[in-house]
Amino acid sequence: MDRRLFLNATTAVAGATALPLRSWAQSAPAVITRDAMRPQMAHGIQSGDPKADGAIVWTRSDRPARLWVDWSTTASFANSTRVRGPYLMDDSDFTGRLDLAGLPAGQEIFYRVILQDLHNERVMSEPMAGHLRLPAAAGSRAVRDVRFTWSGDTAGQGWGINEAWGGMSIYDQMRKVNPDFFLHSGDTIYADGPISAQVKLPDGSIWNNIVTEEVSKVAETLNEYRGRHRYNLMDANIRRMAADVPQIWQWDDHEVTNNWSDSKDVSGDPRYTEKNVPLLTARGAKAFLEYAPLRRTADVESQRVYRHLPQGPLLDMFVVDMRSYRGPNSANLQTSETPESAFMGRPQVDWLLDGLKRSKATWKVIAADMPIGLQVPDGKDAEGRDKWEAIANGDNGAPRGREIEIARLLREIKRAGIHNVVWLTADVHYTAAHYFDPAKAQFNDFAPFWEFVSGPLNSGSFGPNKVDDTFGMQVVYQKAPPEQNTAPSAGYQFFGQVDIDAKTKVMTVTLKDLTGASLYAKTLAPQRA
Repeated sequence: MDRRLFLNATTAVAGATALPLRSWAQSAPAVITRDAMRPQMAHGIQSGDPKADGAIVWTRSDRPARLWVDWSTTASFANSTRVRGPYLMDDSDFTGRLDLAGLPAGQEIFYRVILQDLHNERVMSEPMAGHLRLPAAAGSRAVRDVRFTWSGDTAGQGWGINEAWGGMSIYDQMRKVNPDFFLHSGDTIYADGPISAQVKLPDGSIWNNIVTEEVSKVAETLNEYRGRHRYNLMDANIRRMAADVPQIWQWDDHEVTNNWSDSKDVSGDPRYTEKNVPLLTARGAKAFLEYAPLRRTADVESQRVYRHLPQGPLLDMFVVDMRSYRGPNSANLQTSETPESAFMGRPQVDWLLDGLKRSKATWKVIAADMPIGLQVPDGKDAEGRDKWEAIANGDNGAPRGREIEIARLLREIKRAGIHNVVWLTADVHYTAAHYFDPAKAQFNDFAPFWEFVSGPLNSGSFGPNKVDDTFGMQVVYQKAPPEQNTAPSAGYQFFGQVDIDAKTKVMTVTLKDLTGASLYAKTLAPQRA
């Protein structure tokens, strides 16, 4: 049976069997009332960071509450298990997450989220049902096909939720392909992009946005950053997918402000009354971590975003952070690897290399929030030189600046004999397939590899970007709009789909548009060590 039919059944069962629920925790409530003032989950539920034996479950309450989760391997919730979660309080904007652990590997998990009102412990919310699919254990012989989607860039350039157009319908297209998970490659919000009620389109028609107070200006206060995340969850397509498909989130710049780094200066930007970029960064990071359904690390670096998520024998996901540890955006022409030329930073690169060497999975996907060989400008420096936001510096020669770090990474991947590494990214607001050929590169001490780009999800469409020749990047396919910052209704919104065949271990990467139509596909056969 299609799992969406299971979900519908789950919703019905949840509503029908909510009175009473047996508790396995001594302090759990024994009675669920139907009081009209019960807690609400207006922003839905999410799951994330799936692994063989666990996943994150997230929600937001409208009041102080405690989170409870029931889970089962059947849609009927027979023999379900109840787990007590955290308190949801105002210090987290009433958001909270529970790391469901000890789950059966490779199984379909049906769950329902319930909130307990802290003003009256006997008052419970209506249960909200969700679903997720766990990967197989690393050494499992019972291997199934793997499918996931990826994209980035949600609600940017003033293009928000247009309900007359169907809202952010590309999210529903991704849900319909029945993926094991969705990778959000960054720019989960656009904190620096105000959304107005109406935008006039080139043909004279009007794009109508839902608007809240928090999205009507650039985000500066913590509540405004939180409000950006709440805004996206007002979209029914996003909520529907988030309840049905686990997500893996990473971040980039727009969770804080455009192109932020240690050199970011908003003192001349009249939109900002708060000129302290580190404080804006702290507020944006806090809001992101409150709303992202990601598994948090230990207190040694509790806000760490880069992480390794094993997805069974066929796939290892390495989610990197190209924002938090970079040096200042500059002309990017340093001749040695220094803190100023850092992009991911040496500790993260060493972590990534170690994980790739240890990986036993057939395919190793590096989930990057920015592309390697595309030129992404960031204005001019004090000397009038071009500044750069990403890795490439436009000089087309030997590695300099941030390219030195990437050259070291690629060289060590080759020397370690690591095969089947694929890069996925977004950021540039169009879709493309790139092949990195050492025979055509200025730096050629690396094994050839592919990078695939997809996005935006619901933002202005741009591109294509100029290519830097340092790593021999060849544009095999690309689709970009004829004009810059085209509306989502122009059709240049994209996502990618990855399929790995359990028998042949072949990976197929398909670039798709907002209708789900396939634009380009590349089949990759695995290399053996």
